[in-house]
Amino acid sequence: MWCLARTKARGAVLALAMAAAATPAFAQQEIKIGIGFGLAFLPTYLCDELKLVEKHAKAAGLDVKTTYNRFSGSGPMQDAILSGSVDMGPYGVSALLIAWEKAKGTPQQMFAISGVTTLPLVLVTNQPEVKTLKDLKPTDRISMPSLVSPQMYLIQMASEKAFGDGQRDKLRSQVVALPHPESLNALLSGSTEVTAYFSSAPFTQAALKSPKIHTILTSSDAIGGKASFLIMGATKRFIDAQPKMPDVIAKAMDEAAQIIKTDPRKAAEIYLKAEPSKTLDVPAVEAILKDLKDDFGSPVYGVQAYADFMGKLGQLKNPPKSWKEIVTPSIANSPST
Repeated sequence: MWCLARTKARGAVLALAMAAAATPAFAQQEIKIGIGFGLAFLPTYLCDELKLVEKHAKAAGLDVKTTYNRFSGSGPMQDAILSGSVDMGPYGVSALLIAWEKAKGTPQQMFAISGVTTLPLVLVTNQPEVKTLKDLKPTDRISMPSLVSPQMYLIQMASEKAFGDGQRDKLRSQVVALPHPESLNALLSGSTEVTAYFSSAPFTQAALKSPKIHTILTSSDAIGGKASFLIMGATKRFIDAQPKMPDVIAKAMDEAAQIIKTDPRKAAEIYLKAEPSKTLDVPAVEAILKDLKDDFGSPVYGVQAYADFMGKLGQLKNPPKSWKEIVTPSIANSPST
């Protein structure tokens, strides 16, 4: 009897051991990241190709699988984040600030969890006599991707510096919205009213290859220092549910930035694999990345300058008194101003 009982007990212990072995210590979780198109999204392409988020999640004791959902515009991606169909995505600074204030105090309030890139935005012209904004004639047209793009805020900031306080909209009537390729073609042709173009990489580099094109100002000139171009944002709901993920994402972005800096050829190959181009090859992208090697990573910049200006415009009713109000601890030590 005793032997039978002992045999049954051993069987039960063995069954429990087998069940424990078959069950993971924690269930794998899917992290859904929204992305767009362009060189600014290169860090997310590296994270996808090299499984950098999974790597840093594992180091934090998490088992995650990331999926990357591509959107053709920032609006649809932001809607997807707010609906919960994706967990996070890159925002422009102004869009992030608006989302932060709009849902303040609710689970959908947006916070910055990591920087992505500080790619410079550059205002270029095909007019040899135009050296500053003051040299632009009333007939000159300034193209940019949209009338609510970061470039619009920058041209307004720069206008106040050039023409005086209260003159931020002096050039607004001269701004036209054109996709980057059309803006570049118009500027290079010299046959349209578009004589200036507020560009971003790689279109900036393509424009400046022409001896007829030169720079008027950069985003750093307008802001008064380095400025973030894209910042990874997530809702309070997601951050509360996944408190370790902001730090995981920041570390993944920093590793991606290090790869871009130390192995730009590999980064260029991954970029063109994710986003094939008829006009750019690996050497061309590699050259651009060597030029922009310090413009990727988790730190954020220029957030307070944007917030203060948007408060001045009335686009933020209660702008943050400190940029640290809109970020998670993962990037609270950023050099942002």
